[in-house]
Amino acid sequence: MDRLNGSANLMIVSDLDFTMVDHDDPENLALLRFNALWEAYYRQNSLLVFSTGRSPTIYKELRKQKPLLTPDITIMSVGTEITYGDSMLPDEGWKQYLAHNWNRDIVIEETAKFPELIFQSETEQRPHKVSFYLEKGKASTVMQALSKCLEKRGVSNAQEELVQGYAENGRGNPQIIHATERCAAGIMQAIDNFSLGPNVSPRDIRDSMFNRKIPSPSHEVVMFYLFYERWRRGEVENSELYIQNLKSTFHSTGNFVHPSGIDQPMHQIIDTLVKLFGEKQGLDFRVWVDRVSFAEVSLGSWLVKFDKWELSGNELRCCLTKVLMNSEADAPDEFTWMHLHQTWLDGSGEKDDLPWFI
Repeated sequence: MDRLNGSANLMIVSDLDFTMVDHDDPENLALLRFNALWEAYYRQNSLLVFSTGRSPTIYKELRKQKPLLTPDITIMSVGTEITYGDSMLPDEGWKQYLAHNWNRDIVIEETAKFPELIFQSETEQRPHKVSFYLEKGKASTVMQALSKCLEKRGVSNAQEELVQGYAENGRGNPQIIHATERCAAGIMQAIDNFSLGPNVSPRDIRDSMFNRKIPSPSHEVVMFYLFYERWRRGEVENSELYIQNLKSTFHSTGNFVHPSGIDQPMHQIIDTLVKLFGEKQGLDFRVWVDRVSFAEVSLGSWLVKFDKWELSGNELRCCLTKVLMNSEADAPDEFTWMHLHQTWLDGSGEKDDLPWFI
């Protein structure tokens, strides 16, 4: 949390399955829209929290399957495990708090009295959580009886169905919204409904390269890589105007260090990019950025850091990226890329470097 200079402007706490992640959306469009919005406008001064019933093991599996951003805080195993940042540093104070008056052996002993309860996999059995499968038709009876048993032994818990809770307590309450959009799109709908900040995702802006009033270096990065994805997918016009605009984004003497270590002039990269127009058309090709941060290292000079992810078919790769940008005093919302340096995220560069472009 020390990356923030003060209190967070906004904190979003979201469940994952069928909340942030729509498993019925194979292209993950709503999630990618949210990602672009968060990294462009909120990452620098706000907090993103994922709260899930998943254990750390299957949470990490989900991150390999879906384009999830890195949260500032991850709450897992139905609230029994809290970690911080990309390194998922455990909250030791929370562990100690839960350990008080918690006896796992008692839970095992009492639940063994109910043959309807079937243990979940070993990965879901955690220090402060014991997990079972239970047929829906038997759930109410077993949970009521089990709760009484546990109360007699000193551990208790109750949970209402979310929609039922909304119907009973939330309808008509201006501080609660029942979103009409699905999953991550519903979260953006809530941002709009409560006027919490920008709510239009850069992915919803079609002509991104000509929208040059850029409020921050993070927004600049998001817009560039969004255009890069659309260019390679053939979803924008292959025009000279776009090419000239791209060239004006990169300084004439700027250079790019490829993750393979090869150093190239940036304008040479743009010339190559022109030839790649539409090569990913009709294919599953998506690009997004994560953990964008920036700092003014000198007057009008910005150092931007982020993870650049690229999904091409079934292959997912990531580069740790640093960009040095300049802005002029008379045009503070226009940024020129001076230098770009990429290195492979651990495990991403073991295959051929050639398919990776920028």
